[in-house]
Parts: sequence; C-alpha cells; structure tokens
Amino acid sequence: MHTDSGLVLAFQGVDEYVPPRWPDPARPQHFHLDVDVPDLDRAQRQVLRLGATLLDEGDGTRGWRVYADPAGHPFCLVRG
Repeated sequence: MHTDSGLVLAFQGVDEYVPPRWPDPARPQHFHLDVDVPDLDRAQRQVLRLGATLLDEGDGTRGWRVYADPAGHPFCLVRG
C-alpha cells in the first residue's frame, strides 16, 4: 500500500505465535525486510537500541547484516 507520505506496512497478531529462528528451516521466517542505510555501524547502534538482536554480522567486509526484531522476525540492514 502506498500513501502520500510513503509506504505503509500492516501487521496482525495470531494466537499461539511461534517466532522464527533464523536460519532454522524448522522455524522459518514469515517475512523479510531489507532496509537500505547510508551507514551500517550507525544504523546498527540505532536498531540495537530499539530492541533488535544481531544475528549475523558476517566477516566485516560485506554490505549487509542480519538482525531480528523484538518478536524474532529477521531483517537486514543493507549499505545503500
């Protein structure tokens, strides 16, 4: 959905929610967002402060990192 102010994402809760466990295929992700950021280190500090968990930082040379939101959904910050 688009609005005049940008993209809107809507979510709904479910009974007996079981969070994903990346990269475990027995508990797969329900969705995945890649978020372009100009500065990975700064964005990492911000998402961690907001409750995200770092799942995969890689070897420090690639342009993305994988996190989980507080409910356990994986997402990536990607150097834009």
